[in-house]
Amino acid sequence: MKTYFITGISTEVGKTVASAIAVEALKADYWKPIQSGELDNCDTKKVKQLISNTTSVFHKNSYALKTPMSPHASAEIDGVKIDTSKIKAPKTKNNLVIEGAGGLLVPLNNTETILDIISKHAEIIVVSRHYLGSINHTLLTLNLLEQKGFKTKLIFSGNEHKTTEDIILKMSKTEYIGRINEEPYFDKNVIKEYAELFKGKL
Repeated sequence: MKTYFITGISTEVGKTVASAIAVEALKADYWKPIQSGELDNCDTKKVKQLISNTTSVFHKNSYALKTPMSPHASAEIDGVKIDTSKIKAPKTKNNLVIEGAGGLLVPLNNTETILDIISKHAEIIVVSRHYLGSINHTLLTLNLLEQKGFKTKLIFSGNEHKTTEDIILKMSKTEYIGRINEEPYFDKNVIKEYAELFKGKL
């Protein structure tokens, strides 16, 4: 069984939708170690609502923080300190999709970031969305992961921006999975269509 860690080049780039597609394609379990804000409509609930298969299990957050901020700041407001030794992947005999928070270097406390909780055995799926600066952010993310010895794959999210996407693919060594288009909405049927499209590339 494999572990997939889904990260983004920034926040709000489409990690949760990408996670739902991967979960559906692989009939994998899902785990969001750290949720910051939106506890009533958290990412775990969002992914669960988009899944059609009955195999996937949705595991509890290690930390569920109230304020939609960087985890270190949200934890401080809640009066807790994130202890990464308490962030342990759930035991499962299934494939596991893990969704990060923001990008790789989002701080969890004064010394550790999201990167520090990623297992060396995980395959990393990077979600990139076009905006001014996204080329730099994408290549920095991919280069850091390569330096750390991770196997990476790439998903583009949103409307096509050919010049941005072409140069990222030319300048990086990562495998390309595909694009999640700017759909009018995402529901179980749309997720299932993308799952079928991406299944052979995950």
